[in-house]
Amino acid sequence: MGLLIMQPFSIGIDMIEGVTREPARHNVRRASDMRGYYRDEDALERLISERNDPLHYETFEAPLPEESGHLLFCVSRIQPGAVGDECFMTKGHYHAIAHTAEVHLCLTGRGCMMMKTSDGRCASEMMTPGRVVYVPPYWAHRSINTGREPLSMFCVWPADAGHNYGDIAREGFPKRVLLRNGELVVQ
Repeated sequence: MGLLIMQPFSIGIDMIEGVTREPARHNVRRASDMRGYYRDEDALERLISERNDPLHYETFEAPLPEESGHLLFCVSRIQPGAVGDECFMTKGHYHAIAHTAEVHLCLTGRGCMMMKTSDGRCASEMMTPGRVVYVPPYWAHRSINTGREPLSMFCVWPADAGHNYGDIAREGFPKRVLLRNGELVVQ
């Protein structure tokens, strides 16, 4: 069997809007997709009904095979807002192949990358434009928008890493990012 060699390609990223111009896949998560992830479920239900299930976050993915040897990349954009006093965030995930890492370059906005290990360690890194966050192997990670504009990141990870959302849905994260009286609180 012959070796399939992929043709090189390029795509554009709108650095002002923080989106990919020609995504192969555009994944959208609305507030209703976040049931079970926020501490205040009543506040989430009010947000869904009062604001017509608003956009929470989205990813713009490049057209690549999910095979060993390739690198997947996307632009992830999280809207500003809060559920109760908890800042908008992604669901978060481990990689299905746990010994794989991920890199996030902040393009626009302000945020926090919350990370945890299955043995209880927790860490966070602040995200501002031009700042790179390295998520090591074995760390779950979740992006959180702490600002007033969309938080956009360019993300890269091994194509065969996969996503394990189930453990996060069951375990959650030990810390949350809250906005109280105009101040960010991590607790």
